[in-house]
Amino acid sequence: MKTLIAANWKMHGNLSWLQKPADFRRLFPAKNTNIDILLCPPAHMLQAMVRACDGQDIAIGAQNCHDQIKGAFTGELSADMIAETGAKYVIIGHSERRAIFGDNDAWVAAKTSAAQKACLKPIVCVGESREEREAGKAEEVVGTQLAGSIPANADGENLVIAYEPVWAIGTGLTPTIEDIATIHDHIRGCLTIRFGNKIASKIQILYGGSVKPENAIEILALKDVAGALIGGAGLEMQSLAAIASEV
Repeated sequence: MKTLIAANWKMHGNLSWLQKPADFRRLFPAKNTNIDILLCPPAHMLQAMVRACDGQDIAIGAQNCHDQIKGAFTGELSADMIAETGAKYVIIGHSERRAIFGDNDAWVAAKTSAAQKACLKPIVCVGESREEREAGKAEEVVGTQLAGSIPANADGENLVIAYEPVWAIGTGLTPTIEDIATIHDHIRGCLTIRFGNKIASKIQILYGGSVKPENAIEILALKDVAGALIGGAGLEMQSLAAIASEV
C-alpha cells in the first residue's frame, strides 16, 4: 500500500495556482514508487487542475459532494459532476463541514455512498473535539462517527479514513505520538470488527491536524498511519514536497 499525501486547500487559491503541480514536481522529482500525491483545490479549479496535473502523476480531489445525483440543490455539486472533471477523490465529513454546514453521520454516509457509485474514492473524516478528548471520550466519539459515516458496502479499494482531531486542525497543536497511535489502532479495530480483517487491512487511515515537515516523519512512521491529510502545509509546494520527502 502506498502512502497517501493529500493536501486540502480549503477555500484558498485562484487560477494562478495551476502552476503549483509543476512547482511541486521541480521540488520533488522522485517517481511515485511508494507514495501517492493528492491535491484538493476549490471546486472552480477542479477541471483545470486535472489538466495541469497531466503527466505529473498527481491526483486531484474535491472537498465535498452532494448525496443526490441531481436536483434543486443550488450551489452544490454531485459526485457524478465531480467525476466528470477527472477528479479521483473527494473529502467527505471534514470537521468544518460537520460543524459549519451540519454534515451529520447519516449525511456523510449518504455522500460516501454517492461518491463510490460515481467511482470516486471518498476520504471520510472523523475526529473528536477538545472537550470530548479531555472528557476521555475520544475513542467513543470516533467509533460512533465511523459506525454512522461508513456505508455497509465499503471495501479496501473504495474507502479512505482520515483521523483529524478537531482541536488540532489549523491550530499548530498535535496529539502526542502515543495518542495518534492509539486512535489509529482503535480505528483499525473498529473496521476489522465490522468488515473483517481482509477488508479492514486494505483501508488506508490518514492522520490530519497540523501536519508539517517537522513532525511528519514521526507521525508517518506509525504502524496504522498510511498517509496524511494536510491543511496549511499543503498550500505551499515547498512544505508539501518536504513532507513527501519524509516518506
